[in-house]
Amino acid sequence: MFVDEAKISVKGGDGGNGCMAFRREKYVPRGGPSGGDGGNGGAIYLEANPNDNTLLRYRYNREFRGERGGHGEGSDCHGRSGEDIVLKVPVGTVVFNADSGEQLADLSEPGQRFRAARGGHGGRGNGNPAFVRPWHQAPREHEEGRTGEQRNLRLELKLLADVGLVGFPNAGKSTLISRISAARPKIAAYPFTTLEPNLGVVSADPDAAPGNGRTFVVADLPGLIEGAHEGVGLGIRFLKHVERTRLIAHLVDTSDATDHDPVHDFEIIERELAAFSPDLAAKPTIVVATKLDATTDAKHLEELRAYAAKRGLEFHSISSASGAGIVELVRAIANALDRMPKPVAPVEASTRAEIAPIPDMDHPHALQDDEDHAAAAPREER
Repeated sequence: MFVDEAKISVKGGDGGNGCMAFRREKYVPRGGPSGGDGGNGGAIYLEANPNDNTLLRYRYNREFRGERGGHGEGSDCHGRSGEDIVLKVPVGTVVFNADSGEQLADLSEPGQRFRAARGGHGGRGNGNPAFVRPWHQAPREHEEGRTGEQRNLRLELKLLADVGLVGFPNAGKSTLISRISAARPKIAAYPFTTLEPNLGVVSADPDAAPGNGRTFVVADLPGLIEGAHEGVGLGIRFLKHVERTRLIAHLVDTSDATDHDPVHDFEIIERELAAFSPDLAAKPTIVVATKLDATTDAKHLEELRAYAAKRGLEFHSISSASGAGIVELVRAIANALDRMPKPVAPVEASTRAEIAPIPDMDHPHALQDDEDHAAAAPREER
């Protein structure tokens, strides 16, 4: 099952309480305060995992809590820090605050990590040197552990692909991706057979030595119809998967079996793309006339070709059944991608400090900020 949205609740572990204790052993001269600090609570991280391609695991498991830090003990024994929790998400996952709608992170690189909830700092015990002063050498102050950070998050997966296939239902998108890649989507002679996006890796230079040929990733999206931006048909909920693509291949059926005007169909899909996002409608586009094997009357084909030339758009005609024009289309797509700079995913300024490399697991709280600790109010035992 393909799941591209999920809502989860995360809470960092609470910090352990500091301890108040005094040394009273017979052979410890002058004794003194010896309460240990509490351990830090475990944080919760989201990590981009290239082996995942869906958010299905978060469809039913929605609440995650970090481990609480251990309490401090006497003889200056500090509490154990809680273990961090690392939640794996697919590469391309965008993290939003579910309450405010603010974008928190865009995990577009394998291994990229985002601290979703910070663990609470452990409280200081009365043996902590911060409480000792020349005039106050037997402090009774100690602190309770801080509460871990809690957030409600919305995860949204946007597939990473170079090319997006768009068009009306039954325009031949699934057949094309099955012909040029190893993807095997459902193909049938009725509309809306594609109910979820499919990805395929395409080799543009099959005769090149292994590792030297050009490859790109194609995303096959469910068909759009007029009024999709208002929820008609499958709506536009899958168009977010085209937002990361660099190129759009717009497939139009020009065969004898269709009674639609191909130019009108093309303009309808363009309006739906623009209604979803003006940036999406402005992406470079290749116009592809499909089902050439079933075309005997070239009227529709020539009308679409003339329209593409008028708009300055590259035009290709193909037949996925016979293979006509497919090699030329694949090479044209590869050439177009070569001319485009590879996009760099932007990181919001407010979230740069939250995006973190994989921490050293021997020191799981090395990334935690220390300024909050100084603000903790000490509690004096009476």
